[in-house]
Amino acid sequence: PYVEPHVHLDACLTAGTPRWNESGTLFEGVQIFSEYKQLNLLSPEDVKRRATAALRLLAAHGVQHVRGHVDVTEPTLTALEPLLEVREEVRDFIDVQLVAFPQEGILSFPNGEGLLRKAAASGVDAIGGCPHLEFTRGYGADSVRLLMDVAEEYGLLVDVHCDEIDDPDSRNLEVLAALALERGMGRRVAASHTTAMGAYPDAYAHKLINLLARSEISIISNPMVNMHLGGRFDTYPKRRGLTRVKELNNAGVPVAFGEDDLQDPWHPLGNGDMLDPVWMGVYAAQLMGYDELQDAYKFVTYNGARALGVSEGYGIRVGNPANCILLDAPNFYEVLRTHAPVTYSIRQGKIVAKTQPAQTTLYI
Repeated sequence: PYVEPHVHLDACLTAGTPRWNESGTLFEGVQIFSEYKQLNLLSPEDVKRRATAALRLLAAHGVQHVRGHVDVTEPTLTALEPLLEVREEVRDFIDVQLVAFPQEGILSFPNGEGLLRKAAASGVDAIGGCPHLEFTRGYGADSVRLLMDVAEEYGLLVDVHCDEIDDPDSRNLEVLAALALERGMGRRVAASHTTAMGAYPDAYAHKLINLLARSEISIISNPMVNMHLGGRFDTYPKRRGLTRVKELNNAGVPVAFGEDDLQDPWHPLGNGDMLDPVWMGVYAAQLMGYDELQDAYKFVTYNGARALGVSEGYGIRVGNPANCILLDAPNFYEVLRTHAPVTYSIRQGKIVAKTQPAQTTLYI
């Protein structure tokens, strides 16, 4: 089945409320969602309704594993409890992991550490961070150490929004990778976005990629949203706002693709179809060789499962659970070329979604 390794379930389906993000920047998106909360639009009922609708949309497109990030810089953690409930309620058709995501920082937000620890104790699956948005570089590095400590203390996975900025001096990924290596946590750790890597000098990027390969962490890229939000402060030449997918892939670093935002202040589009990030990703990362295209399914299947730590029992093998999808094409090259729909999504041997491929009649 498809894996969606990075989506914001607490913010999904809010695009245009209370206003649209006209600048298209990450920072305006953060401000708009802060306004959403200040207007008391964020309620448990609101979160539960929207998240359930988003998960049903993903399931209709053949997704059976989802990692959702939930903002824990909201003093009452309004979104967390309803999402914990949703996680259990949808278990029959989709597996959901929840990441405690300190969207406005850990050390730069009042009681940020206390809120993160409260979320960790509440039953989340992973601990997150946002070190590039901390007040100082020192705060950023310290926040990474702190979140790793919390994850170890509670036995949780790690998924950090890391260096999601076009700043070549944003270097939190090296801190995360070094800690993952030193603590033997690499396969439990994912770094999301890492878009500053597209601005790093080549010599430093080469050194960093070697460290990433040794650390065994996963990288989660979100091609659509990163292409949309990235490079906003550039005139020309304009950066793509994307991490070094091709170089990471060639170095054996597992890279997964996510959609990230479904119709929210950071991304006005999005439909839950995992072919969308693959389509954008192969273009933006210049993975357009025939073999690369045929192999691109891994970004939203096996590599996604690896990033979520659910590789065991995942895939088409004798003895595994009967979870799979069928697509209306003979191979993945044709899947991408035609944007082939998922005709059947099967979970535990039962059909959970069925799509009839469209038929076109030409009158010419």
